[in-house]
Amino acid sequence: MSDRVDIDALLGRMTLQEKIGQLSVLADSIRPFAFDVNPDSFQWGPQRTRELIQAGEVGALFNGVGAAEGRELQRIAVEESRLGIPLLLGADVIHGMRTVFPIPLGEAASFEPELARRTARAAAVEATREGLHWTFAPVVDVARDQRWGRVAETTGEDTYLASQFAAARVRGFQGEDLTANDSLLATLKHFAAYGAVSAGLDYNTVDLSPQTLHDVHLPPFKAAIDAGALTVMSSFNDINGVPATANRDLLTGILREQWGFEGFVVSDYTSDFELIAHGYAADEKHAAQLSLNAGLDMSMQSGVFMDHLATLVAEGAVSLQTLDAAVRRILDVKARMGMFDNPYRSLVVPPEGPAPYLAEHDALARDAARRSVVMLKNASDVLPLRKSGQRIALIGPFARDRENLAGCWNIFGDSTREIDLETGLRAALDDPDSLTVVEGCEIEDAIEGGIEAAVAAARDAEAVLLAVGEPTRFTGEAQSRTQIVLPAAQQALVEAVIATGTPVIVLLRNGRALALSLALQAADAILVTWFLGSQTGHALADLVFGDHSPSGRLPISFPHESGQQPYYYNHPSSGRPYQPGGFEAFRTRWRETANTALYPFGHGLTYTRFEYGEVELSAPQLEWDETLAVRARIANVGTRGGEEVVQLYVHDRVASRVRPLRELKGFEKIALAPGESRIVEFRLSRHDLQFRGVDNRPIAEPGLFDLWLAPSATTGDPVSFELRPAASGAG
Repeated sequence: MSDRVDIDALLGRMTLQEKIGQLSVLADSIRPFAFDVNPDSFQWGPQRTRELIQAGEVGALFNGVGAAEGRELQRIAVEESRLGIPLLLGADVIHGMRTVFPIPLGEAASFEPELARRTARAAAVEATREGLHWTFAPVVDVARDQRWGRVAETTGEDTYLASQFAAARVRGFQGEDLTANDSLLATLKHFAAYGAVSAGLDYNTVDLSPQTLHDVHLPPFKAAIDAGALTVMSSFNDINGVPATANRDLLTGILREQWGFEGFVVSDYTSDFELIAHGYAADEKHAAQLSLNAGLDMSMQSGVFMDHLATLVAEGAVSLQTLDAAVRRILDVKARMGMFDNPYRSLVVPPEGPAPYLAEHDALARDAARRSVVMLKNASDVLPLRKSGQRIALIGPFARDRENLAGCWNIFGDSTREIDLETGLRAALDDPDSLTVVEGCEIEDAIEGGIEAAVAAARDAEAVLLAVGEPTRFTGEAQSRTQIVLPAAQQALVEAVIATGTPVIVLLRNGRALALSLALQAADAILVTWFLGSQTGHALADLVFGDHSPSGRLPISFPHESGQQPYYYNHPSSGRPYQPGGFEAFRTRWRETANTALYPFGHGLTYTRFEYGEVELSAPQLEWDETLAVRARIANVGTRGGEEVVQLYVHDRVASRVRPLRELKGFEKIALAPGESRIVEFRLSRHDLQFRGVDNRPIAEPGLFDLWLAPSATTGDPVSFELRPAASGAG
């Protein structure tokens, strides 16, 4: 059963209750599941869930794993229900299944979408082996406020970077063939503009112009849909007063009518029910009516569709045609996945013993972790350290910690395979005993005598690795922060250790950009290590001891102060822009700090140095229907091999709407040996220069533009070109 005619015939045989059943996804109370992230999951219970499956009145289950149990559930669905419609089994597989890869924000720091495709592919292989068909990932929200806890799940603050990673992750999860046993259906979330919640407060309201919605927040969704995504999750937030889960302009107007999306939309966890708390729906029945009529196809966990759609159809408040369209979309996705032809796909019970891919996936996790780390500072080339003949002190609450390696939204990770920092460092040293380990403090609390012990260890060492940062519980859903700083106990530890005068390398564990204290800024070197996953210890040892050079770049701007949020590099210029080193009075700045980043988007250092040659353009003008070649020679002028991320930015000098200071339009990561150079080339078209005009229509306006090829969003010298108008009579 794999074409639309068969689906229409099936629809014709379905009862109203069977149709409504397809529109619900319930927490899996039969297989082991994640109670911590699904606190109301027990409301149906195992027996009632089996009865619903047998009656053909549930379309999908989520956050349960196990191929054997999943196969039995599917057997009930296809052999005991009247029509034999297969179940879709989903879960939150965000950044790895049993093998945990860096959090998405960390992986974005690699500036390597192909790496994200590979880790998503590995996650799909593992998840489908565990009896899953569907993941609620990737998160493609653009996050410009670091107070928001879910920054960790995103690709950061830039739309172009988010679009590239969104498409890559979809291709990775789904693979080349949706019907393959190891294809994992991707879900884009959160539609839409969840990353723009006011004050970075989770679930909060979103108030933004239609132009910003289309220019900043929607392009990653469109890129991922173009890459083949077939499910989208509606977000918790309202947009300009209309909750996304009942927003017809979003779910039908943009998604289906403008973009031609052919898949289905699933609510976030009970977000349809939450229309009542929003004050948008009077009761559950009204919430079901508003959601389905807006274009929501599947209700997650709330039960409002199951409880009220039959009555709404009988009363004419929801048309049978609207309901059938939603059912058809869900059945069509199941058909595209080959589930009617092979309902037991991804439900083959694996043989006993370790999975055959473990070594390969561990190697990938280690490589991904290395490539995600960003070196912010390396004064006097204090890094890399020597593996022998050097006394090293590892100090801080994350030195031996194993609870905060994976980061948020790690539900199914195999903790027995996780490598902590001490283990990884000792394994790399010629003499493991040359490493002294002292916690100094707990993550949030002081330890009696802890700072004294840390200071003694630092004074006795030739170099200190200071492992500080955020715990997992500070990041992720419902973890917004007003102050994006280290806990006070850790700050006191930093100040004491820095004061010893021993060279200090900070290993910063974090799920967002942090405001770094002056003491921490005074460290000799700073590595942003995010939450790196299963291979944390080995990956950081590889970098600290110079087996590999750091190659990550910041996907978010690090502010001077927490109060700068939301801060992002591509903000528009004001009429009184702040210019570092210039006149400061009556300018766009704070009393306490400049309107700049401490470390800007795109920044990152390596163990070598790169020089950029003169930027060359193929022509001084970009003709309306042609492309402009932009190139420069990049040279490694240091003594070690390394990787550089060459970034292309543009700025529209004069436009009908105020434009950002710079906008990323391309990037390429290149590896160069010492003394080696390479020409890097990009091509620009007028489509790269488009934005939403005052009428919210996409336009490109002729005129002068500035352009940079640079290693970050605030470096490099601009060159200019002119976009020429269309020839007379041209479209």
